[in-house]
Amino acid sequence: MSIEETEHSTTRLYWSIGKVATEKMESLLSKMSDDTATQEDRLHAAILQEITALAKNRLSVEENETGFEKGSDVWVERTSESHFPHIRLHGGALEDDPILD
Repeated sequence: MSIEETEHSTTRLYWSIGKVATEKMESLLSKMSDDTATQEDRLHAAILQEITALAKNRLSVEENETGFEKGSDVWVERTSESHFPHIRLHGGALEDDPILD
């Protein structure tokens, strides 16, 4: 398998995992609204909601950092010129401050 095929396969796998996880989360939230969820269902829903929030955060960070690199006026939370604590602590980016490297 070529590198491109491997990357495409990995992308499809990640997309599929996200799709299945989202569907499962919606199902669990439905059970919770119907008051038929078990304690385990509630725990699984909470974990899936956290993963979803982190994924959304990661996409937002990526968009903002790309915009920042291009000189666009984007929102970034910093405590200094070289530190993005809130985004990093909550799993928004894969590396520490990649735009400053």
